[in-house]
Amino acid sequence: MVVASAMFMQQLDSTVLTVALPTMARDLGVAAPTLSLALTSYLIALALFIPASGTLADRFGSRIVFCLSIAIFLVGSVACALAFNLPSLVAARFLQGIGGAMMVPVGRLVVLRSVDKSEIVQALSWLVMPALVGPILGPPLGGMIVTWFDWRWIFYINIPIGIAGIVFAIMLVPNIHGLQARFDWAGFFLSGAALACILFGLELASRSGTGTVALALLLLGSLLAAAYLLHARHTQNPILDPALLRTTNFRLSVIAGSLARITQGAQPFLLPLLFQLGFGFSAALTGTLTVSVAIGGLAMKTLAPRILRRWGFRRSLIVSGLAGTAGYALCGAFRPEWPLPLIALILLVAGFFTSFQFTAYNAIAYADIDEARMSSATSFYATFQQLSMSLGICLAAATLELAPRMAGRGVLTLGDFSLAFLLVSFISGSAIIWNRRFAAEAGQALTKPAAAP
Repeated sequence: MVVASAMFMQQLDSTVLTVALPTMARDLGVAAPTLSLALTSYLIALALFIPASGTLADRFGSRIVFCLSIAIFLVGSVACALAFNLPSLVAARFLQGIGGAMMVPVGRLVVLRSVDKSEIVQALSWLVMPALVGPILGPPLGGMIVTWFDWRWIFYINIPIGIAGIVFAIMLVPNIHGLQARFDWAGFFLSGAALACILFGLELASRSGTGTVALALLLLGSLLAAAYLLHARHTQNPILDPALLRTTNFRLSVIAGSLARITQGAQPFLLPLLFQLGFGFSAALTGTLTVSVAIGGLAMKTLAPRILRRWGFRRSLIVSGLAGTAGYALCGAFRPEWPLPLIALILLVAGFFTSFQFTAYNAIAYADIDEARMSSATSFYATFQQLSMSLGICLAAATLELAPRMAGRGVLTLGDFSLAFLLVSFISGSAIIWNRRFAAEAGQALTKPAAAP
């Protein structure tokens, strides 16, 4: 529950912010799609520093790193509230991301090290249930703050939650140490620089007049990534260990999960813009509608262990992948005259099946990972998880930027939003190809009832 409170704070912050983007853009004097840079900078920080989280937790202890990460997140929250222009907001969100990069992976590592293999699905379901309350409260809370108060209060509400999290973590979270390998500084800088160049290159590719710089960053990022892979082959205990991909279930979960999370990154960015800029809805109504996604996800968590036990991982992932992809693709057909209950129902169903997918991916990834590699696997998996979500935001922002320009228009239309939803849904739907490659008996050890003591 202590770990879940940190996830609750992070999810609350993210979902409240997405509803407030149009208002924040007007206040800061920028176009709303441009604020995707603030979302991307946070996710880039996650991708950069998550690889170090496992090693730091092993060396200094999980409780110390967990509390420090919450403190950094709170400092970043205050900096966001004090931001006066887009660059200052982007920098503050980056600082927030450094805290978030260690907060959730280290917490998840504590939980994974504390349960038996047969209890992983159940433990992860309980772990994320309080965290899902954040997305439920976030949209309507964000709408109310933006409508009746100042958007800066979005960040101040993190302070009491974070302070409470630190106090209870000191009291309850064990300071677990792991195998203290030498920190891979060369790998940290190479992998960090590669991820930063690739993500910023994707972000700039969607903006006019930055094509040359974007291409240069993408090429440099690719070269740095190749250099890191060469480094990892000749280094003991690299910060991101490619050897983990030799484990079949882990490899398939990383690939399929990364593809599926493209939409998870894009939809919190696209939906508020569609409802407010495309439909003219208020921030409060937008928050009320988008909360359906989180309600669907929360409703699924108690059912996930039973579904996986009855149908298995492979079959369940194929069916949920089809249903979740269809649900988010249907968002591209939304129009202002649609009945609001129907829109909410579609979002709820899409959230239900998508959340189920991620519960299954998160569990089966560690089915064949031993205790010695658990820390490294957690960091590796979380890095690609955040990378794919960043890519989802970049793709959505690029579509909204390029579609009007290619059509010779200066304003967004509903067709531009439809194109963005269809693009990210198509990419996420390709995860089904990889879901089919799981063995029929994959993950059986995770769904067997625990042995009696």
